[in-house]
Amino acid sequence: MVAAGWTSPPDGITTPFAPFEETFMQQVVQEVRTGKTGVREIPAPVASAGQVVVATAASLVSAGTERYVVELARKSLIGKARERPDHVRRVLQKLKSDGLVTTTQQVMAKLDEPMPLGYSSAGVILECGRGVQEYKPGDRVATAGPHAGVVSVGRNLVARIPEGVSFEQAAYTSVASIGLEGVRLARATLGERVLVIGLGLIGQICVALLKAQGCRVFGTDIDPAKLELAKTFGADAVGLGSPRQAVRDFAGAQGVDAVVITAATQSNEPIEFAAEVTRAKGRIVLVGVVGLNLPRAPFFLKELEFTVSSSLGPGRMDPSYEDKGVDYPFGHVRWTAQRNMEAILDLIAQGKLPVEKLTTHRFAIAQAAEAYDLITSDAPVLGAVLTYPDSPAVPSRRVDLRASRAVGASELGVSLIGAGNYARLVMMPAFAKLGPVRWRGLSTARGLNAEHSGRKMDFDFATTEVDELFNDPGTRAVFVATRHDLHADLVIRALRAGKHVFVEKPLCITEDELARVRETVESLGRDCPMLMVGFNRRFAPALDRVRGFFSDVGARTVSFRFAPGAIPANAWPQDEDIGGGRIVGEACHAIDACVALQGSGPVKVYAESVAMNRGLETTDDQVFITVRHANGGVSNVSYQAAGDRAGPVERIEVFGGGRTAVIDEWDAVTLWKGERRTDEKGNKDRGHAAGFKAFVDAVRRGGAWPISWEETYGTALASLMAVRSLREGLPVSLTDEQAGA
Repeated sequence: MVAAGWTSPPDGITTPFAPFEETFMQQVVQEVRTGKTGVREIPAPVASAGQVVVATAASLVSAGTERYVVELARKSLIGKARERPDHVRRVLQKLKSDGLVTTTQQVMAKLDEPMPLGYSSAGVILECGRGVQEYKPGDRVATAGPHAGVVSVGRNLVARIPEGVSFEQAAYTSVASIGLEGVRLARATLGERVLVIGLGLIGQICVALLKAQGCRVFGTDIDPAKLELAKTFGADAVGLGSPRQAVRDFAGAQGVDAVVITAATQSNEPIEFAAEVTRAKGRIVLVGVVGLNLPRAPFFLKELEFTVSSSLGPGRMDPSYEDKGVDYPFGHVRWTAQRNMEAILDLIAQGKLPVEKLTTHRFAIAQAAEAYDLITSDAPVLGAVLTYPDSPAVPSRRVDLRASRAVGASELGVSLIGAGNYARLVMMPAFAKLGPVRWRGLSTARGLNAEHSGRKMDFDFATTEVDELFNDPGTRAVFVATRHDLHADLVIRALRAGKHVFVEKPLCITEDELARVRETVESLGRDCPMLMVGFNRRFAPALDRVRGFFSDVGARTVSFRFAPGAIPANAWPQDEDIGGGRIVGEACHAIDACVALQGSGPVKVYAESVAMNRGLETTDDQVFITVRHANGGVSNVSYQAAGDRAGPVERIEVFGGGRTAVIDEWDAVTLWKGERRTDEKGNKDRGHAAGFKAFVDAVRRGGAWPISWEETYGTALASLMAVRSLREGLPVSLTDEQAGA
């Protein structure tokens, strides 16, 4: 459901109007590699489950956080490396595990990605995603969304704007919530004396918030003009620089009760100053960015508390809270990020937080680059507000990237859903070598990603609406490279639209999804387009060599050790609702490779993982999976994520008929049959290019699928049943599951 339209008259009351023609949405982006800040025209987002789509009326440039991002992007590669040594360590680790070429490609691709800027805006809801009942199209809201004409934001990062509060005032909400969270952590109470160090945008807000709380406030800064402004926000006293004696005179011999540091400097002076003037057992909260060489003596002697405040409040950067819309119980977490946003808007409505005093500059969204040039200069800037058209056209979800022309008779029209590292760094380069391929549409959830990747990879159009691909007559095949929870539905929709489908593993993440895919394939029958899962390892030259070596041997034993390294327990592949867990999402590669080596589908699965009595660690990614095949063969998958990433990752051993074969890291094959023979290939060919070629060739000529439906289904079922086996502690017969499907 889309609102008819909106406007923002001076009193802030919304008024409906007739729909406008579609137009492109503008978004402010930072080019990380070149350092250029600009505005792009991109497809508008859709409202996913738990999300709302908002037409922006105003947004606020954070002169602190965003200035840091822009200045970092404008540094040289060496400067970027010096600023972020944590990233350098990750690159060095990747060099050890993946080699120079792959690491260089991925690093350069990451640098090439444009970064959206902004996180504090206000506007009107255009559309609500599934599950959102508390908001409706037409509601005026503040959001933690970026600088863009239309944004998609999680329901927990949205707050309704009270009557009488303008969009420009509400645009301060997210930035002000950062200050509020710092004030909450300071636990300042009525009558306490509090020092605020740094009177920039957030510092001024902290002064007003502390005064609203009944505190006496002393503010310091190196800019005299900001000292005067702080007085208008209620500061009881101010001082230039680090006026230790003036603060002592203000607070008394005991010192201030709490300090909120909102300064941005590499100097350690703010910490030292705060420690000296804070009373025994006082509190110091860091909201800004300063040197963190804590002086031990005052912290030890006074038993001072020191806390680093984290953004808007509890929930920020928690995927369950932000993306899934799972709120924290009110009685257990009183002030979440959203509830902080609501409190800020309430204070603005009461006149206790006059954020309009902070606005020093206004820029139209099209002139956003000028705003960033200003905040990175020495010009006095506090609140820079970006404004948007009062009556915007309905934004389009499709952007044409090159002149329209019919797909040539010899060209294979291909569309892509998802544009992550795998699609851009593995899939696309491999396809460029497979003859005449016409890149039609690229669809991603984020319009910026669709536009940037689509333009860079020479697609005809970019979109955030997948139906554009399914309805495109020039598209014969669709590639699905999204997060795992979307795979099954996209596969079903593409097949029913008559498109051949290549889906990156896994095929699905639940038994219900697998049943629905199976029903689709079987109901379409002989008219079903081709479906192939990206099980590349069965197409690797090393595996093909070993399979041929055992071609005249019956039942055999296969052992596949897969040690990809640990990932955080809260990473999306570990989330069974999104990634399916690592067995379903990645160990399926090894199960399929065993099926290919055995030449026979799985009929029984049993799995055992490590157990930890009192830990929060993930254990499903430290597992042994035993698979019985229809031909009597047995395979064992050892999927181990607890090792060192720099160690060996993949090793396959095959035994049978008096023969032995070993594949090490996909670049060496050793065969034994009376004598030892070793093939050294010198490169880690995991079969990606061959797998893509097999799919494209089959689409062009028709005929048998590169991976039969029986084996595709069997591998997906075996992966799901391995997880069930872990939960139930028993072997699972796949023949029983297939019969009951």
